[in-house]
Amino acid sequence: MTGNVQGGRGSHYAMSMFIIGVLFFIFGFVTWLNGPLTIFVKLAFNLDDVSAFLIPVAFYVSYFVWALPGAAVLKRTGMKRGMALGLFVMAIGAVLFGQFIDWRMYPGALVGLFVIGAGLSLLQTASNPYVSILGPIDSAAQRVAIMGICNKVAGALAPLVFGALVLSGIGDFEAKVKAAPTPQDAARMLDAFVSRVYWPYMVMAAIMAVLAIWVVRSSLPEIKPSGDNREDAAHAGRSIFSFPHLWLGVLCLFIYVGMEVMAGDAIGIYGQALGLPLDAVKHFTSFTMLAMLVGYVAGLVLIPRFISQQSYLAVSAVLGVLFAFGAYATQGYASVAFVAALGFANAMMWPAIFPLAIKRLGSHTEFGSALLIMGIMGGALIPQVFVHLKEHIDFQLAFLLVMVPGYLYILFYGLRGHRVGQQETAPVLAADTMQ
Repeated sequence: MTGNVQGGRGSHYAMSMFIIGVLFFIFGFVTWLNGPLTIFVKLAFNLDDVSAFLIPVAFYVSYFVWALPGAAVLKRTGMKRGMALGLFVMAIGAVLFGQFIDWRMYPGALVGLFVIGAGLSLLQTASNPYVSILGPIDSAAQRVAIMGICNKVAGALAPLVFGALVLSGIGDFEAKVKAAPTPQDAARMLDAFVSRVYWPYMVMAAIMAVLAIWVVRSSLPEIKPSGDNREDAAHAGRSIFSFPHLWLGVLCLFIYVGMEVMAGDAIGIYGQALGLPLDAVKHFTSFTMLAMLVGYVAGLVLIPRFISQQSYLAVSAVLGVLFAFGAYATQGYASVAFVAALGFANAMMWPAIFPLAIKRLGSHTEFGSALLIMGIMGGALIPQVFVHLKEHIDFQLAFLLVMVPGYLYILFYGLRGHRVGQQETAPVLAADTMQ
């Protein structure tokens, strides 16, 4: 199928949206486990913040490594079978992670996360452009926002489920380990704590394998990007380098994912640095996810009736700057609340950036999508800048210095960057009003 499935095929469109929504739920659940996982490994392996933050590094670096090979795979398999393959790879990574954690081998656990990230990079390289071109490209932000709601519902649930199954009773766990009568007793306590992760990851692996089979056998139609996201005449037959709005979008997505990980995964470490109790800290990622859900609902209501997707992106970036300053100017739970509120500011950034960056790429859509997925590596590098910077200056100042420049660049992309190289050849698209 080369055209979009919306017009005249309501049932096929609804089923396609449902299937992709399930996939977004799955990779949202897996992705947003990284926040509580960072707290978990810090306790289980007695790590400092820099070492604990290797969790998002291993996870997000995988996107950079595997996105382009994933695009090549998708050229051969098509998007539908590519999504199923991504789920199978994720299942293998979940088994590896659970097994290595059970053996208390932290480097091996990082390898497992890297493999999960490899599967997710393939899944996202296929699913994000798929939902963007499932209907009109200029209304893509609405569809991606619906997928984002599925993703963030899972993101809000993941820390709660992980907290109930793995992190229950950790309030005084560190003190109990230190107070153990012998090193052997401390080791036994840590072994018992680490083993809590094994079966949840085995169950997750089984679910992903079943979902992969379901996707292959489903009625999900195959969509060819070159038929649904055509180049304008001035760019037809030209190289990927003739689309500067894409390259600026890759950098924008790199920065955005870093901002999102800082607000979602780093919020636990941030709360610990403020001296807040572990029993409260373990749920902080859920607060960020709930704020993102509110942001998605606001985006669905406001776009496009009251505001265009790129204008909403600019407004979101301004909110990000204001909330970052709010976190710096306050203490305790109030400061954490401002960090969680960044979830609201971040919510509609991916839904706006991704379709704006792939607009009119035509036959380059898969490759452009892979470049954007590579930008997810920002989730690995930007938090590392923060944890290293806070070793030398006040951690709240470090947070501010990382976040504000990032949001200012996103503001630039929303106001101007997404139009670079397009306005002369396709002026009608500059306003980006959605049908």
